[in-house]
Amino acid sequence: MRNTLFVQRWYTSRQQDPVHIDCIITVMLKMLDGKCKMSESGKQVMEILYDCLQSQPGKLLGAAEHTLIAEARAGKPDEQARMRIYEQRLLAETMISRPVMKAFKAMLRAEGVIGSGAAV
Repeated sequence: MRNTLFVQRWYTSRQQDPVHIDCIITVMLKMLDGKCKMSESGKQVMEILYDCLQSQPGKLLGAAEHTLIAEARAGKPDEQARMRIYEQRLLAETMISRPVMKAFKAMLRAEGVIGSGAAV
């Protein structure tokens, strides 16, 4: 697993495309919903990336998703919160095309942020 400082420096050293922010938000929703297939180290990297952007809006996703993620991370979500996460995850996945997500993951791998075996 890449160390936190490496990931934070990588994130802050580049101009983030709002679509990439959407990808990170979507992965966080997948992780919270239990549908993310990334390795544990990949998930840790995505959490670090998310922590770098917590309040930044993406192209399609923003404040509502950030609030939902913050609430879920603050404590064990109840059934209603889990349903909201599930619904928002499904919506986010339909808003962001698979080629966009795959290109984002490929960029992270190419730049050494995540390992080559990470699946999202």
